Amino acid sequence: MTDSGSESVLRVEGITKNFGPVKVLRGVDLHLEPGEVLGVVGSNGAGKSTLVKIITGYETPDAGQIYLDGVPVELRSVQDARRHGIETVFQDLALVDELSVYHNLFLNREMTSGGPFRLLNNRRMREDARRYLDEIQVNIPSVDVPVEKLSGGQRQAIAVARATRREDVKILLLDEPLAAMGAKEAKLIIDLVRSLARTRQVSMLVIDHNYTHIFELCDRVNVVEQGTVTLDKRTDETSLAELTEFMVTSYRQQIEEESA
Repeated sequence: MTDSGSESVLRVEGITKNFGPVKVLRGVDLHLEPGEVLGVVGSNGAGKSTLVKIITGYETPDAGQIYLDGVPVELRSVQDARRHGIETVFQDLALVDELSVYHNLFLNREMTSGGPFRLLNNRRMREDARRYLDEIQVNIPSVDVPVEKLSGGQRQAIAVARATRREDVKILLLDEPLAAMGAKEAKLIIDLVRSLARTRQVSMLVIDHNYTHIFELCDRVNVVEQGTVTLDKRTDETSLAELTEFMVTSYRQQIEEESA
């Protein structure tokens, strides 16, 4: 869901990044609207991962500018990006299997009781975890269960819930969120993504190699090839067949250029 009348929540202009003599990004332009889910696809080595690392503050660009809500920013670290409301859920999810659902939701941001000993306020964390999961319609029977007991879709949902629990989170980057999931598990994440975009206006950038997932999750798709965005289309204005054909043609052209 998008609001075309609003300032882009994220705008990337002319981003370049070199690693030694290798030109990874060659002037990337990208925008993300409030409440929009944008899919980013491309072949291995196209520059997708580097672009994500720049947006999350893990890498700094050599040139170009990032704007958040129309304001130019410099994201010097992952912590800096988080302070600007940018969170990421990578494929490994970074969950602690032995800990409960509610402890994972508050991992590294635990609530403590008053007094000199600063004890964990488990009761409040448990209550807040249950309330938030109910609010975003994540059906977990008990917040006390260790996450290692959950299904793959439920674990992904907990990772997304942890990343978006703070009200100031505006942008969420998802790395192959439907990987190795069956239809039932995938539907849980698809519904969660759509709900967060619609009700919380969280804007999401989804990196995925599976084009079918892009059409299930995203409002718009960008193709990154050879360090630039070569296609920008709404998913309801293109098709899986058209996107596949575009990628095959791009790959053939790249091979021809390299062999010339």
